[in-house]
Amino acid sequence: MKQLLLIVLLFVTGLSHSQVLLSLIFGDKLNSEGLEFGLEGGVNFSNISNMETSSNIAPFNIGFYFDIRLKNQWSLYTGVLVKSELGVDKLTENDLEFLNARLYEEPGTYSQRSRHFIIPILMKYEFNNHIYIEGGAQIGWRRKAWIEFRSDNAGIESIIKQTNSDQLNRMDAGAAFGAGYRLKGKGWSFGLRLYHGFTNVYKARSGTNNRALFLKVSVPIGATKAKERREAKAKEELENKKE
Repeated sequence: MKQLLLIVLLFVTGLSHSQVLLSLIFGDKLNSEGLEFGLEGGVNFSNISNMETSSNIAPFNIGFYFDIRLKNQWSLYTGVLVKSELGVDKLTENDLEFLNARLYEEPGTYSQRSRHFIIPILMKYEFNNHIYIEGGAQIGWRRKAWIEFRSDNAGIESIIKQTNSDQLNRMDAGAAFGAGYRLKGKGWSFGLRLYHGFTNVYKARSGTNNRALFLKVSVPIGATKAKERREAKAKEELENKKE
């Protein structure tokens, strides 16, 4: 419990790298018969509705998860993606005018990007063949946002960021649905999750919702060690009863 509280405290203070490190260190302490803990990572393809462009950005993300076992084959899947981005690529002239973005003379592409803490709260059902489905809510807390300009002039790549956090709403929330497959005996899971936001991304334009397809890998941390510890304890208790 102390380790769990420490991870939550670091999440609140925004120390994402420390979170992942603590997850690796204390993973076996957080696993039990009713709880699976591990790391989740992957890539998500996202854009924003009601913009002239619909091109996806494709950033990597990483975080940790809790798979809380309920009745039969049901579980509650939650956690935090501590490093994750949402946004849209290849902003058009009209998009840039709406965002009041600074323009540059050299040719290049503009994208809207925002960095979030993302928290899924999903009901999960796993079939006997190790295929699972999940669905529920997803909440995002935006940390910062910027318009990114990328250019490649004579082999010299430039990246310029213009902060525009004041144009975006802080909270993001919507529905998420997904499916995947758990490797038998390994605990690793591979899956995809579709997300559609219900809140406006921009304060000045309604109907601007985050949309994303997450491709993810979930890796239990310390589950094997925790299982061995439980089995050893059960064996010890059995031997004590015999005595």
